[in-house]
Amino acid sequence: MPPQPSRPAALARQVFRGSEAVRLGLLSRHQLRGASWLRLRQDVYADARLHRDHGLACRAAVLRLPPEAVLAGPSAAYLLGVEHAASFTDDVHVLVPRSARIDSQPGIRVHTLGAAPALLPVGGGPATRAGTGRTLDDHPAGSWTGAAGAAADPAFGPATAGQGAVERTAAGLGIIDATAAGVGALRWTQPAQAAWETAVWLEPFEAVPIVDSLLGRGLVTWDDLTAVTEHNADRPGGRRARWVFGLADGGAQSPPESQLRLRLVLAGLPRPVAQHPVRLASGLILHPDLAWPAFRVAVEYDGHWHADAEQLHRDRQRLNHLVGAGWVVLHVTSRRLHRDFPAVVREVRAALVSRGWRR
Repeated sequence: MPPQPSRPAALARQVFRGSEAVRLGLLSRHQLRGASWLRLRQDVYADARLHRDHGLACRAAVLRLPPEAVLAGPSAAYLLGVEHAASFTDDVHVLVPRSARIDSQPGIRVHTLGAAPALLPVGGGPATRAGTGRTLDDHPAGSWTGAAGAAADPAFGPATAGQGAVERTAAGLGIIDATAAGVGALRWTQPAQAAWETAVWLEPFEAVPIVDSLLGRGLVTWDDLTAVTEHNADRPGGRRARWVFGLADGGAQSPPESQLRLRLVLAGLPRPVAQHPVRLASGLILHPDLAWPAFRVAVEYDGHWHADAEQLHRDRQRLNHLVGAGWVVLHVTSRRLHRDFPAVVREVRAALVSRGWRR
């Protein structure tokens, strides 16, 4: 039987600086190269058992950044629970005051904002109301749990006891602990600010699904987006953010549905309603993915899960009900969305025209 890997208790399920672990005698340089440890960045390692998601990338990034750095944009959205906002291999977005004089580096996208980030204060935002601090452990996003609040920085999201924190022990070992709060706490911008940053920094086809999810999860409201837009009206990107917010819809059920809706609108078709309730004569209420109620035309997005026999049965039953109620229902698969979209536009346009739409 092969020997079990040796992991010092102080490093179990942690992210740490390799040089400090060696200096303290916890590991040798040879042991650092073993299968027990995952090298994340220069001199930054993690227990190889940790889940490789964007949260782990964030934990690694903060060990290479000054304490005033704040996770922002899609990285903040991920930490707020929007799992599709960023992956393990995506850049970690951070916001720093210009005085920090930090440049972007591989895997870390640095954004600067004046002498100090002028963000909306904590107080009335959804993060404060919902207590959205999450434990950064080895669980994937979406399964993180809230925690009791601690002191909050007035400019950023609350630094709660459940957030990942950089705990610098008496021995000097920098570890992002999943439970401790203290100096260098991992911080991220408030949901509305994260939505604004995402709208400005990412391409629309990436940004809109994230904003949709923030709305759909109740992390932001339309009033929040209006407030952050007005607050940042004079900053570069203000008009772009307003445009992206105008394309958002919290009713979207998945990123592909958001992308399909956006592409149809940008192709010149009237804006559909996500998950519009259709009440049938029987009293049954159906919610097609995208609908033009005035023309009784609907589009259903068929993702990979529709290959499941039971799901296919339910979908076809819904389709029959909608068709029986006088609706035209079109289906779009992932392949058609990405490889045959001009034909999709022609089909949807033809269906709308047949029901009386005139551009």
